[in-house]
Amino acid sequence: MAQSGAPLVVVAAGGTGGHLFPAEALSVALARRGAVIDLATDERATRYGTTFPARATHVIPSATVRGRDPVSLARTAAMLSLGVMKAWSLLGRLRPAAVVGFGGYPSIPPVLAAAWRGIPTVIHEQNGVMGRANKFLSSRVSAIATSFPGVLDKTPALAAKATHTGNPVRPVVVAAAEIPYTPLEASGAFNVIVFGGSQGAKVMSDIVPDGLAKLDTRLRARLKVVQQAREEDFERVRQSYARARISAEVARFFPDLPARIAASHLVVSRSGASTVAELAAIGRPAILVPLPHALDQDQRANAGVLERAGGAIRLDQTDFTPDRLAAEVSALAADPGRLVKMAAAAKSAGALDAAERLADLVLKVASVISPRQ
Repeated sequence: MAQSGAPLVVVAAGGTGGHLFPAEALSVALARRGAVIDLATDERATRYGTTFPARATHVIPSATVRGRDPVSLARTAAMLSLGVMKAWSLLGRLRPAAVVGFGGYPSIPPVLAAAWRGIPTVIHEQNGVMGRANKFLSSRVSAIATSFPGVLDKTPALAAKATHTGNPVRPVVVAAAEIPYTPLEASGAFNVIVFGGSQGAKVMSDIVPDGLAKLDTRLRARLKVVQQAREEDFERVRQSYARARISAEVARFFPDLPARIAASHLVVSRSGASTVAELAAIGRPAILVPLPHALDQDQRANAGVLERAGGAIRLDQTDFTPDRLAAEVSALAADPGRLVKMAAAAKSAGALDAAERLADLVLKVASVISPRQ
């Protein structure tokens, strides 16, 4: 418990937007119920500033499996063991009512230490398939929350303690979701936003400017592009659009990304869990290019959810060429009604109350204060 007498919940998340954003959404929902939040994460979280709604942030040693050779595995095991020891000590001091993990290897030490201490534990799986860290923790935790239904149907023992909550989205996304989709006018501006997740994606810089440059001259003149580009790609992306005479705003990071998504007619992006959740919540058509080399193929599964709903076109990276992109964008521009239908279909797959549903589950497992009425 926190000194105020309010229940303390420790949220454990890897230091990327895909893990931190839903953790932030849950933290806001729990705080509204009177809980105090502490964040356990890794040093990467510092790039997102100090806006996370936590009383304190605890950096816990962790490591990702980057190689299967004995030396690499030993180093990872040693770092995770150090993290578990630090988390064990931390949780002994904090005595939280519950620990909630959002995946990624940095979530393993706090959640594992909590389970060993007998502290109620919940893990949330953001993707359409369970990631390796959550797989490792799944048999040890009190409850499992999933973003998509049926993720654990093939594992009855885990399905028995699973609850489909949806993927929590941040308050800024909920606000953006209130903005209705503006249909594309026949001769009006065509707003396209391009990004590759919270850390960017080189393939977007390699393919999208060249693809849009292949469009008909009249369509190029209508384009209003917003593109996130990594530091090393920034200048060449900017110059590519300038050569093609395409109006483009290029930046390394957009802090107001949800509002920019809401202002778009079309999104071109990777298909990380938070990206898909935010596209569905806001309701915008998308061309999704899953990260191809992920061991779990989680992004492909995520994109498949929106594709089956009718809200997205999924292109494997091998098919994501300038010519293919130009063909897809041209076809969508020629059929504004299809874009409207895709926007509605994407929104039908969203879950704006996912943070509240997950908060209900956490408080039920913690058994400390009543869930929402």
